[in-house]
Amino acid sequence: MTDTLDPDLRQRLLGVSVATLCTALFKRGLRQQFIQALRPLNPGLAGNMVGPAYTLRTIPAREDLNPISVFNDRAHPQRRAVEECPPGAVLVIDSRKDARAASAGAILVTRLMVRGVAGVVTDGGFRDSPEIARLPFHSYHQRPSAPTNLTLHQPVDIGLAVACGDVAVWPGDILVGDAEGVVVIPAAMADEIAAEAVEMTAFEDFVSEQVLGGRSILGLYPPTDEQSRQDYAAWRARTGR
Repeated sequence: MTDTLDPDLRQRLLGVSVATLCTALFKRGLRQQFIQALRPLNPGLAGNMVGPAYTLRTIPAREDLNPISVFNDRAHPQRRAVEECPPGAVLVIDSRKDARAASAGAILVTRLMVRGVAGVVTDGGFRDSPEIARLPFHSYHQRPSAPTNLTLHQPVDIGLAVACGDVAVWPGDILVGDAEGVVVIPAAMADEIAAEAVEMTAFEDFVSEQVLGGRSILGLYPPTDEQSRQDYAAWRARTGR
């Protein structure tokens, strides 16, 4: 897989919230696209995480197959995923929602950052989480976890459909993350979702401005009053939105 995300699509998704994207997906009948129980390690990063999914699947580790020496193998799936995830993509790790052992640590996450990967997401946990939290890199996990991944996780597959936090993720699906969490957008509808989200964001910015000024939400949100629609049109003309 290569990162072929259209630059215009990426730019639009950089400026909309995960909450807004969830609403746009909900309107199309997709209600389970928000990856549950994830937290950003560095919620203060500017801009969203945006990129196509590059997937790594794990199964429960079996002790005879997972001594520390497995990392001597350059073809180990975890190491391969870190070295092969395309720049601009998001590495998605299916850790079966089990954060009792780490999905990766600071060295591997740093390698992803240096290679130009857009972010890393696991429904498990990361070790060295304080170090990861200091990196200018989008990283999402369930909670910190110090034990090595070999304790519980055996990486087995790269580039297949996975489950992450109860969401089905296919390679190439578009992941967007902000300070609230991560949403998965099916690749085939990413452009229309982004277009609607940009429009929704403009309207919600207008509404927020009005509400801060003391206006009632009734007739405004949603804009069932004609005056609200006229005011919004005037606001768009004035702000260039």
